[in-house]
Amino acid sequence: MLVKDPPSTRAAPLEDRISAIRAEIGAIIDARARAVAQESPGVPIGVIRNLLTARAPACPCGQYLELSLEQAKSGDRVRSPSNARGDGR
Repeated sequence: MLVKDPPSTRAAPLEDRISAIRAEIGAIIDARARAVAQESPGVPIGVIRNLLTARAPACPCGQYLELSLEQAKSGDRVRSPSNARGDGR
């Protein structure tokens, strides 16, 4: 006899998880672009965002990895939207 998992323990469909990850990555890149924009008055945020992601693959996951490697080399942390303050909390 097959026993199905109760709905509360099943993983979200792959499409939903991918969408959630892409949204989180987009928020991280947007936060980084805003931080750079504060140091570069007059440069449009869209231009800064494009410069941050231009060297990375078109895939948001690849862009996140490229940005995080770049920031690790410079000693800066990639901040998730839930840790936008950057204080580790």
